[in-house]
Amino acid sequence: MSSLNRDDGFSVADWVVFAGLLVISACIGIYYALSGGKQKTTKEFLMANRNLKIVPVAISILVSFLSAILILGAPAEMYTKGTQYYLYVFGQMAAVVLATVLFVPLFYPLKLTSMYEYIELRFKSRSARLTATVINILSSLIYTGVASFAPATALQAVTGFPEWASFLLIGCVCTFYTFMGGLKAVVWVDAFQAIIMFGSLLTIVVKATLEVGGFSRVWELNEEWGRINFWNFEVDPTVRHTFWALTVGGMINWVGAFGASQPSIQRFSALPSLREAKIAVLLNCVGLFLMVTTACLVGITVFAFYAMKGCDPYTSKEIQNTNQIIPLFVIQMLNYPGVPGLFIAGLFSGALSSVSSNLSSQVATSWEDIIKPHVKQRSEGTQTWITRMLVILFGVLGVGVSFVVRKLGGTVLQVSLSFMGAASGALNGFVVLGAFFPCCNWIGAIAGPLVSYAVMMWIGIAKYSVIGVKDTLEFPTGSCASNHTLSPSPVFYNYSATHTNQSVILTSLAGATTLANPQIPTERSALHDLYSLSYLWYSTLGLIIAVGVGLLVTAVTGPMKREEVDPRLLIPLGERLCWCLPNSLRQSLCCRAKKPKDPKAHEQEEVNGLNSDFKLVLGEQGGGDENQTNAIQLTSVKNLNSL
Repeated sequence: MSSLNRDDGFSVADWVVFAGLLVISACIGIYYALSGGKQKTTKEFLMANRNLKIVPVAISILVSFLSAILILGAPAEMYTKGTQYYLYVFGQMAAVVLATVLFVPLFYPLKLTSMYEYIELRFKSRSARLTATVINILSSLIYTGVASFAPATALQAVTGFPEWASFLLIGCVCTFYTFMGGLKAVVWVDAFQAIIMFGSLLTIVVKATLEVGGFSRVWELNEEWGRINFWNFEVDPTVRHTFWALTVGGMINWVGAFGASQPSIQRFSALPSLREAKIAVLLNCVGLFLMVTTACLVGITVFAFYAMKGCDPYTSKEIQNTNQIIPLFVIQMLNYPGVPGLFIAGLFSGALSSVSSNLSSQVATSWEDIIKPHVKQRSEGTQTWITRMLVILFGVLGVGVSFVVRKLGGTVLQVSLSFMGAASGALNGFVVLGAFFPCCNWIGAIAGPLVSYAVMMWIGIAKYSVIGVKDTLEFPTGSCASNHTLSPSPVFYNYSATHTNQSVILTSLAGATTLANPQIPTERSALHDLYSLSYLWYSTLGLIIAVGVGLLVTAVTGPMKREEVDPRLLIPLGERLCWCLPNSLRQSLCCRAKKPKDPKAHEQEEVNGLNSDFKLVLGEQGGGDENQTNAIQLTSVKNLNSL
């Protein structure tokens, strides 16, 4: 790989800052291994005794899904494709609100360790539960690989530190503090690392803005190069980014992540009350706005800086992929002692938070869904050590997947959203079929998500291997030292399907002839259009397939009767969506779901119903003992129930 423009690489101060992050993360794990209950029970190790605090839980949920992918991917997206991606944050925030209203009240009262316990309770099928668990484990491993790759490629670009060593470093540190401190360590390390992530992003924004000459100049340069492009209202689902894909598709993609995924449920279920669980999830609106906005500002400010210089490092091949743009800027313009170390520490913070969250979630689901039923007779200490061994197992598997993921092209953001979207459609399908369709049986609940996952993974893999990923915006190259090899005309780049290491082979299609007669097939097959589907619609299409196939199979094999389903496992959609209306108005609009009667309450109603009759009879006889009256009433009700 070509070296970035750096003088001495990392200074001693940089290495101290970077190493300090890893040491502090490890120490938090050691602290929780030696304090409190010392992680001696599975309840403490996996669920922190359900006694965590709101703010760290909220931050932990947030960084579980953003991580280093945000720090590198979002700026690279804004740099290469323009500002339209920013609308995605509003889809994410809408998803958080929906998750709080719909899913938190469903899952929190069940006090689950693994969310897939819900699948078995709802469908009365262990097979359905295990199917969901396996899909979750596979998707989590892929996400772990992508999250590890992001900081590895940046550290290699800045220091020459090999990617394989970064993979091992991330895997070992995460495995260590998760092994030692369980969920408590993971949540508090996440909170600490979020501060580092936000600080590193904000530093870049401030420096780039000052170098360019203020934010108004940043905006002006982005407008000149066609980067300011928010409003694309096309309805074509093959268009990569549109208003609808970013907001509606983004909302559907993320509502399950924040409300019906193992990392989120495991964390908000570890809070003491439902109210605190709702607040913790809802706080992610604030966190998303701050983190995503700052990351997007990094992209446009750094682009303005290189546009002002007149030389884009991406098209001049100073760097080999877009994920290295921000590290290049840091090493060129923020090469003060400790600052590059802070940036790389921020990247590693994101990776560590995501990987450790996935580790904790994978261990919880594997233990509860697969292993626990077979070792119930073992002592509590033995069970806890089994969960610790699972941490090591998934740590090793995560490192292995990282070596596979680095072969993929495109920004880490798109890779992540593509393959996670493929899995989220299937996993959301389990929950939607269970919570909104009382008729769905276990056969449909298995068939729908399985078909969905297979189809969406097929589409996702085909998009990278057949269609590729294209850049279609102009880049500044007039002042580059090698500009004699570049065309002054707008340049279009096409990703080749062949990769060397993590680098993408770029093929120039520039020139007047190419622009006048673009090499676009005159006819495209339906299969080509399917492969061209925007990655933002993956979760939506996956959900539609899961629900459609699930209900079809249910209709063929025989639906469940509504009375067979515990009402606690269903979502009264009308009541949840009308939550903000006055109680009387909700009743008049039929928004309130009819709640099942508690057997004891029903018994008491019958007692009260008989009360007046007994009083009348006893009163006519001149009174009687009140205790005797109640006893007679209760006996009468029980006799009625026995009939």
